[in-house]
Amino acid sequence: MTDLPKKELFSLPEGVIYLDGNSLGPLPRKARARAAQVIDAEWGQELIKAWNTADWIGLPKQVGDRIGGLVGAPEGTIATGDTLSIKVYQALAAALKMRLDRKVILSDSGNFPSDLYMAEGLIETIDKGLELRTPAPEAVLEAITDEVAVVMLTQVDYRTGRMHDMQALTRAAHAAGAVMIWDLAHSAGAVPVDLMASEAEFAVGCTYKYLNGGPGAPAFIYVRPDLIETVEPALSGWMGHDAPFAMERHYRPAMTTERLRIGTPPIVQLSILEEAMNIWEGVDMAEIRAASIELSELFIREIEARCPDLTLASPRDPQQRGSQVSFAFDNSYPAMQALIAHDVIGDFRAPDIMRFGFTPLYLDADDIRVAAGRIERVFRDGLWRDPAYQTRSRVT
Repeated sequence: MTDLPKKELFSLPEGVIYLDGNSLGPLPRKARARAAQVIDAEWGQELIKAWNTADWIGLPKQVGDRIGGLVGAPEGTIATGDTLSIKVYQALAAALKMRLDRKVILSDSGNFPSDLYMAEGLIETIDKGLELRTPAPEAVLEAITDEVAVVMLTQVDYRTGRMHDMQALTRAAHAAGAVMIWDLAHSAGAVPVDLMASEAEFAVGCTYKYLNGGPGAPAFIYVRPDLIETVEPALSGWMGHDAPFAMERHYRPAMTTERLRIGTPPIVQLSILEEAMNIWEGVDMAEIRAASIELSELFIREIEARCPDLTLASPRDPQQRGSQVSFAFDNSYPAMQALIAHDVIGDFRAPDIMRFGFTPLYLDADDIRVAAGRIERVFRDGLWRDPAYQTRSRVT
């Protein structure tokens, strides 16, 4: 059994209960030293030589393989770099090329807006009669028909934590002849994932949430092993070339997942992410999941007993939600600002959702009880009504 939590490995402000790791993970303590090493010793002393002497050029694959260990992806099937939106675009463009006779991209109305924006932008770029359909999440299964080229879903809903059944929906997509893309933004490091067992063609995800890679940490893309040598990448940048430093006139994709790399990798961010991945060594995702459910169930009991004005917006069944719990309240924005001011950090999502993430790497039952007590005070005493909490910031 892994020793959980691992609070000593993170830098968290004293007295703060951090329930927002589903949006941005906290700072790993060793990240500062690793970043300083890259900046001072590698960049500062080695200069451009560090691409070889410090193996900067190999870092994207090294980190990708580490992520693969948490999401059931074999070595060499995950490429890292760029942003999640870019990786969504790449996966979707590649998937559409695999089904040129079909015109429908199927997602759901609860998907993260950026995923849908990228799909809309790609449709406008290609301009070949493609259509994006977004039924309610509960209606996705019956919407998977032989018209569908690609099914693109986020496994864990960013607002409520509702979780799609990866295996069942992937089977349905394949039965209908469609390609499957999973967005693991709220899954990687939060719930057990087995991409190989799912048989999905593609998956994408970010690393600044449960993986604690820091703001702007690079995204990742997975390609099923049997497809790696035939996937046709969009945005064919030089780092995806089979021999980038041959400087050939025409693009020739790498015969590995590296073909889905685009430009120069962000080495400082990748090094921080690699340091964050060290925390996961020896951690069992089944144990993480069990601890997450225990913490979230405790939180729901405490909040429902203490704060009757709040309505649970997440599935009641813990097996049907990820590692977050959301409550609805008409004045959720000022309420969340009041909670943050009283050292319980969650976040707000329009129109009326307060989100709370549960990360067993640095949270325990005592933290949940303390947080519940502070939340109770904010609502019992109407502290959220203070004018200081009413003005919305650019980031909510």
